[in-house]
Amino acid sequence: MKRAGILNRRLAGALAGLGHGHEVLVCDAGMPLPEEPRVVDLAFRAGVPSFAEVLDGLLAELVVEGATAAREVRAANPAAAGLLADRFPELALVPHEELKERSAGARLIVRTGEARPYANVLLRCGVFF
Repeated sequence: MKRAGILNRRLAGALAGLGHGHEVLVCDAGMPLPEEPRVVDLAFRAGVPSFAEVLDGLLAELVVEGATAAREVRAANPAAAGLLADRFPELALVPHEELKERSAGARLIVRTGEARPYANVLLRCGVFF
């Protein structure tokens, strides 16, 4: 058994398979999801695990070269907007509908238990060298 890092076997395996330029959507409980094996649903109950907990756990495991979120997050969810601005100083903002469209190309989707609107971010993987 792993001692540290991400213990969820589906998530750990999916992360190990990511490459440069692949995208990962970290989303709230309300984001529409496809019915495919690329979804790792961590939602346990409303708010558990939180968007921040999952995002920080993923950032400890991934090299991220870019991030995109919904423009609406600034007005509808200032806490998530602040969290994203802190972690991604060059965060790209697009309309929510565009984020949903772009999410269709994500290699992995990680659903959190977050129950606040627009707590979603599309991460673009980088390389560690």
